[in-house]
Amino acid sequence: MSQKAVQSSSNRTQATDKGSARAPLQESNNVLSSSAAAATKKTTVAAASVTDESWSINNFEIGRPLGKGKFGNVYLAREKNSKYIVALKVLFKSQLQKACVEHQLRREIEIQAHLRHPHILRLYGYFYDETRVYLILEYAPQGELYKVMQKQTDSRFNEATSAKYIKQLSEALRYCHSKSVIHRDIKPENLLLNLRGDLKIADFGWSVHAPSSRRTTLCGTLDYLPPEMVESKAHDEKVDLWSLGVLCYEFLCGSPPFEAETSSDTYKRICKVQLRFPSHVSASARDLITKLLRYTPSERLPLSEVLKHPWILSHNAKVETQAPAQK
Repeated sequence: MSQKAVQSSSNRTQATDKGSARAPLQESNNVLSSSAAAATKKTTVAAASVTDESWSINNFEIGRPLGKGKFGNVYLAREKNSKYIVALKVLFKSQLQKACVEHQLRREIEIQAHLRHPHILRLYGYFYDETRVYLILEYAPQGELYKVMQKQTDSRFNEATSAKYIKQLSEALRYCHSKSVIHRDIKPENLLLNLRGDLKIADFGWSVHAPSSRRTTLCGTLDYLPPEMVESKAHDEKVDLWSLGVLCYEFLCGSPPFEAETSSDTYKRICKVQLRFPSHVSASARDLITKLLRYTPSERLPLSEVLKHPWILSHNAKVETQAPAQK
C-alpha cells in the first residue's frame, strides 16, 4: 500500500488499559527465556502495583509474539509480581548499531516516557543487557489500526468511525504540541487500539522535541510527508496537521491521497497538492481534509479548529475540545 521513504527505527508494536492488566497470559518458549539476568534499570514501570526495582528479563513471563520489526520483536509479557500485562519490545543492539539508529531510540524513549495522555501509548520504562534493549510498553489488545482498516469493506472506515479516530488523534497531537513534541510519522501502522477500541499513538521513533528550532531532517513515510519536508525545507509542528489530513483521507478512501506508481510521482503529487475525492466522501469531510492539506503550513487548520469542525461534531455526540492528561 504506502510507499515507504524511510524505515522507522521502532518495531511496529501490538501495543492497555488497566482493565486487561490481569488477563491470562499464554506462555511460549522463545529466545528471551535464556537472556542474561544482569540487565540494568533505567526507569521505573509506573503500572499497576509494580514497584521501584531493578528490572531484568527475569521479572517477566514472556508470552506470544505480538509483532516483528526490523530491529527486533514485540512480545506479550506479564510482570511476575503484579501480574500486570504489558507489551515487551525487544531490540537487538547489533542491529540498531548497524543501522546507526541508536540516537532515534534514545529520542523515542526520552519523549514517549514523559507523555501522559489517554490517546498516547505509555512507555512505562526500559532496561538492557549485553545484547538487547527492552522497552516496557502499554499493551493494546486490538493491535494496529492499519490491520483493522484492512479488514473493513473496501479497506476503509465509514465516516462516523473515521471522525472518532480523527478526533482522538487530534486531541493527542494537541497535547504533544503543547509539550513541544512533533510526531512526524503519523500513519495507520503507528496507531494502535486498546480493549475499548480507542486510539493510541505509538512509535515515536521519528518524533522530536523542538521547543524553538525548525527542523530540516527528511523523515517519516513518503505518502504522509508534507511539501515542506519533500522539498527539504524547515518544518515545525504543522507537519502533523498535514499527516492528519492524509490519514483522514485514507480512513475514508482506503489509500493515501497522493499515492502513485513511483516515488517520483508521489513527490510531484504532494508538492502540487493534487487532491481528488471519490464520490462517496461527504462534502463536510472534504472540507476538513482540504483545510488540512494546504501547501502553505500556516494555512492549515489548527487542531483546536479541527475539533470544532462540523464533520467532527456531527459524528461525535459529545466532543471534548481537549482530553484530560493522565495523572
